[in-house]
Amino acid sequence: MGFTIGGIREMRPGARRRGRAAGATAVAEYTGLWGWAVVPGSRLSAGVCSCGVPDCAAPGAHPLDGADEIPAGSTLREAADAWSRHPGASLLLPVGRAFDVLDVPEVPGRRALVRMERMGLPAGPVAVAPDGRVQFFVAPGAAAELPGLLYRMGWDDAGLDLRAPGPGAFLTAPPSELGPLGPVRWLRAPAPDTAAAPPQARLLLGTLAYICHRW
Repeated sequence: MGFTIGGIREMRPGARRRGRAAGATAVAEYTGLWGWAVVPGSRLSAGVCSCGVPDCAAPGAHPLDGADEIPAGSTLREAADAWSRHPGASLLLPVGRAFDVLDVPEVPGRRALVRMERMGLPAGPVAVAPDGRVQFFVAPGAAAELPGLLYRMGWDDAGLDLRAPGPGAFLTAPPSELGPLGPVRWLRAPAPDTAAAPPQARLLLGTLAYICHRW
């Protein structure tokens, strides 16, 4: 995808530049290793969103106006140069291209991940946000397929707190912070195979729906 994990490690800065370059390094990993586009996002500064709107509905968690997307496949140097124009920005991943997400509450999400691993189900990357939500990365199309899949599995009227944001949505990515709540973290970090080909939603949905229903 343009460079290697070894190349990323060579880019990692010394102590004096670590904070400033952490975002650029993460962007290079996302675009070059995992094949995901990255959009520079707003950040929280002194309790106010950097977009300047006093009552911003998503402080620190929406794209910056006028900022160019850094496309998937960008080289290490291209990613670093592009990110240098947006110091301190949050990292946002566009949903609906390389992946969709199944979004569930944190407690059942963690329990479901443990069960999937014990059952040998093909889980992709999994992130946990400080707002108490867990996002399971799945193949694109999950948002459109979810109502039909839940209907066929008999979960359509169960009142599940299970969401699938679709194209046009953005996911705040580690190590960025979700507004004033704190950083987003990986429960299951990306790997070359799972980033390029996350599992179909139907393979995980039964377990997620069952545990969300019992929670």
